[in-house]
Amino acid sequence: MTAAVSRFRAYCPECRSTVELGPDAFRLSLGRTSERTYYSFTCPSCEAPVRKRAGERIVEALTGAGVPALRLHVVR
Repeated sequence: MTAAVSRFRAYCPECRSTVELGPDAFRLSLGRTSERTYYSFTCPSCEAPVRKRAGERIVEALTGAGVPALRLHVVR
C-alpha cells in the first residue's frame, strides 16, 4: 500500500490558469512576520515564477505535506 501524495491547487496570475501541483513544486520562505512569509512555484502552464503570501493555514498545509521551509533571518 502506498501513501497518497498531497496535491494543491494554485492560481497563476500571469496566464490565469489554475494548476494542480505536488509538494515538490513549492518553495516556502518563513519570514519574521506573516507579511514576510511566502510560498512560490513555477507555473507549469506558462513557466512564470509565482510568489504569494502564505498565511498560517497555507504554511501548515505545505509543511504537513513535506515542503521544506526556509527561515529568513534579518542580519543586523
